[in-house]
Amino acid sequence: MTSTTVNGNIKFHDELRQSVRSVCSKYPDSYWRELDAKGAYPEEFVNEITRNGFLAALIPEEFGGSGLGITEASIILEEINHCGGNAGACHAQMYTMGTLLRHGNTEQKAKYLPKIADGSLRLQAFGVTEPTTGTDTTKLKTFAERRGDKYIVNGQKVFISRTEHSDLMVLLVRTTPLEQVQKKTQGLSVLLVDLREAVGNGITIRPIRTMMNHATTELFIEDLEVPAENLIGEEGRGFSYILDGMNAERILIAAECIGDGRWFIERATNYAKERIVFNRPIGQNQGVQFPIARAHINIEAADLMRFQAAQLYDAGQKCGAEANMSKLLAADASWEAANAALQTHGGFGFAEEYDVERKFRETRLYQVAPISTNLILSFVSEHVLGMPRSY
Repeated sequence: MTSTTVNGNIKFHDELRQSVRSVCSKYPDSYWRELDAKGAYPEEFVNEITRNGFLAALIPEEFGGSGLGITEASIILEEINHCGGNAGACHAQMYTMGTLLRHGNTEQKAKYLPKIADGSLRLQAFGVTEPTTGTDTTKLKTFAERRGDKYIVNGQKVFISRTEHSDLMVLLVRTTPLEQVQKKTQGLSVLLVDLREAVGNGITIRPIRTMMNHATTELFIEDLEVPAENLIGEEGRGFSYILDGMNAERILIAAECIGDGRWFIERATNYAKERIVFNRPIGQNQGVQFPIARAHINIEAADLMRFQAAQLYDAGQKCGAEANMSKLLAADASWEAANAALQTHGGFGFAEEYDVERKFRETRLYQVAPISTNLILSFVSEHVLGMPRSY
């Protein structure tokens, strides 16, 4: 990459950040605070960032998108969180869409991608996790039986976010029983489910109340009919299709954590300079300064790993280790920054009007989902350091 290209990218990235901030400025802390109190979905915000083309960043121009890379997509999500919002309300559209883009056939892409790009269709739901198997994905029990020109699906999914606010869902199912395949990763398939038709006709949605406003649900699937033409890619190869999109997911979530971390550090720094106790700003005390400074350092380090992973991804190179490490580092750093901000604010950190407690709850999620810290450590132990598989 030439210096001209690098400088051009920097300028474009700065402009992209400013564009996202401009939209986010219309949705201040009070907007997110009120939604959090009601457990409501940020419909107005999601509609506006869709109209501005941000959620179509990764969709190729031929299908009405911007044709940008994962680097730019990560910047968009980072800035939403940096501005005090929560990109979790819509981030899945970016990485879930990739399953359709990379593995869908010509007809599927022509039918769905332009409408996803212009916002007339939402693809924000990703049906993988199940209550009895968790991250042991190959043992999922939701089964789809092929009958003529349709699949009949039965099973259950849990912690599937945004299903009540999405038109389409990417659903991972087993199409060949586990005991009939040579490798446990075989026999899984991906279906594109039209939720507008499926809810009430095979899918029942039950909202799950959580410690943060994340619009997550449990799905009960009973004799759901899905047209065979909605199979994405080849039957039985769905596990590899899902894995294919996980590096993108890791990088994008890392970016959101970095956005959170910068929000916490800025709030903590400003409060530490303004809060006067014992006739001096509390930020004059090293006991207050040092945790904030260390959190800032760790956020900046995680940011470098995020960009390394994103650049490898955009170059079409292997980036599994970098994507996973960026997610772990960013999630840890944002949680460290959250604790520093809460401690700096003292009792006011627990008051809703300061928004620290809301963001504190939101950023804690990312050490657990979409992949836990321990699974990332297991991945690095086995695939980077060559140690025996631990599970």
